[in-house]
Amino acid sequence: MNKYLMISVMLLISFGARATDNLQQEVTHLLNFVKSSSCIFIRNGDEHSAKDAAKHIQRKYEHYEDDIQTAEQFIELSATKSTMSGDIYHVKCNGVKQTSQGWLTNELYRFRAQQENLQPSNAAG
Repeated sequence: MNKYLMISVMLLISFGARATDNLQQEVTHLLNFVKSSSCIFIRNGDEHSAKDAAKHIQRKYEHYEDDIQTAEQFIELSATKSTMSGDIYHVKCNGVKQTSQGWLTNELYRFRAQQENLQPSNAAG
């Protein structure tokens, strides 16, 4: 019985470590995506550079890090709206304004699809 308990615990630890690695990889990607974009970020009515936006999102992430288990939660808590005013964050890319939440969520899904395509296939052929 102890052997099965130990195996279960090891599997849970392994899954937790993998989930944490995936979260960190996705958060890092999204922060780099923001930082390297040529978009203007609109926060509380003021325009900010991509580099400044990435710093702001990073600070919010560090504040909420213990509450974040998924990249979607990272976007929701760190990059969606002002904690103080409640105003929604926007990005303006190539003259097109959209919510930062939608913009980042689209990039997250694109990144995940790309990562899945890079995974080796388990199918025997």
